[in-house]
Amino acid sequence: MRFCAGHLATLFFLVQSCYSSPFVSPTANSTGSYVMKIKRSVGRPLLQRSVDGPHVFDPTYAVDELNGLLGKYANAEQFLSGMGLNPDAHPEKGYEPFTHPLIGALNSTNATVTNTTRNANATGTARPSTNTTTASNSTGNATLAVSHTHFLLLPLMDDDTDQPQPIVQFPGTAQMPLTDDVAGGMDILYYGNLEFGSHGQGLTVDVDTGSADLWVPVTGCRTCGGDPFRSYDSTSYRNFGQRFSVSYGAGKVSGTLAQDLVSVGSLSVAQQAFGAVKSESEDFYDAPSDGLLGLAFGSIAQSKQPTFFENLMMSKQVAGGAFAVHLQRDQTVGGEVCFGCFDTTKAIGPITWSPVVSRTYWSLELEYLAINQWQGVPANLTAAIDTGTTLIYVPDDVASRLYALIPGSKHAAQYGAGFYTYPCDTPLAVTLSFGGRAYGVDPADFNLGRTSAESPDCVGGILALGQGFPDNLAIIGDEFLKSWYSIYDYPGNRVGFALSVNNKDSPDSP
Repeated sequence: MRFCAGHLATLFFLVQSCYSSPFVSPTANSTGSYVMKIKRSVGRPLLQRSVDGPHVFDPTYAVDELNGLLGKYANAEQFLSGMGLNPDAHPEKGYEPFTHPLIGALNSTNATVTNTTRNANATGTARPSTNTTTASNSTGNATLAVSHTHFLLLPLMDDDTDQPQPIVQFPGTAQMPLTDDVAGGMDILYYGNLEFGSHGQGLTVDVDTGSADLWVPVTGCRTCGGDPFRSYDSTSYRNFGQRFSVSYGAGKVSGTLAQDLVSVGSLSVAQQAFGAVKSESEDFYDAPSDGLLGLAFGSIAQSKQPTFFENLMMSKQVAGGAFAVHLQRDQTVGGEVCFGCFDTTKAIGPITWSPVVSRTYWSLELEYLAINQWQGVPANLTAAIDTGTTLIYVPDDVASRLYALIPGSKHAAQYGAGFYTYPCDTPLAVTLSFGGRAYGVDPADFNLGRTSAESPDCVGGILALGQGFPDNLAIIGDEFLKSWYSIYDYPGNRVGFALSVNNKDSPDSP
């Protein structure tokens, strides 16, 4: 599915039957623009998630990530307070937020286009806004609803399987397939392909909504683990000679600021600024991708330049001023970034929205964390929605109070200051509340594994940040996002979540 043309960012979701809400109502209410990859240990066998129960927890990846976040979010406090920011050019000018859902349907079944903005009610069901539309179509073909310059494109349905076929491409949109790097029983990071230069060289980049710089290694980097960009083959390459350096936790990348043609699908930026990296620390030697694509707000970019998606908006190339991300679970293929579009094949519920509190990170107010429908702790945190981080992180006191609600839980000092364990057989329904709604964390994602093969204790997926972080910061990574298709709406200044197809067999799915 796509956004409206005419610079209108229209997001929508189509469902063919009544929706049973997955939401549960709570009982109460860096300069380091780089994602620290959870590093693999060279020569160490990788533990895969067991189908028969929790695997044994390998702390290597989580410990490295926690240490790396110190660098990535080193300037979070000043950024979130409005200091040290690059000017906000408001690249979304000319686009509109998702406020006008259009009509469309598949086959002869009534369809519902839903844009839900209100709070969950006391019973835990979504209380939709009046912005809900139904329609029917008996043609059985893809439907294009037209109203002035507004277009709605629906995926075709296979009459034999009743399954949606791949979405029809439309001008102003592009889909970047993502590869899931699965290791140690965890979905470590997600990366996709961009084309660089006049010769269209493909390079893979981590997709990171928690940072705002684009960088790739270039020819001549002897310490780089990924494939280098052959800048000498590009007639449009320009190097400014300005130093580019990103530090994070235990490592660093450095080089110079450059610009060239950068493309994804049919969308391209002729003069996209990026870091031409000539040096990488050893943390990158075994990384599966070549570089990184930052998709946070350009206000925190180390390069002081607009991000790739912001340039697409400013050149009015995308049909809508938003992008959406689907992260696969335990499967190498299937993830996707939809630039200027919302892919209905990746979600199975309505979009619900929460306002961005700071145009730096995609930051939301995290109001509450719960372990079930009746027990939880108030949080009142600023939460960065970060596809470049694997786990979920909250301040020490919040983590301590949350795990104190789980009988038998305890601090796991053997792994480090931020870890907790809990009895593996404890029935949990962990939720995070944004905008008055509670969103579930899949139990398989929250459970990081047993402390040993025969241990009754498992490691929890919500970690304490420790010292060096703002006391009001939370970082919400892939552990949460694998259950929720996420939409990042510039003109609406908000983030939307729709239940992911990863959870289609969940009791909460429609």
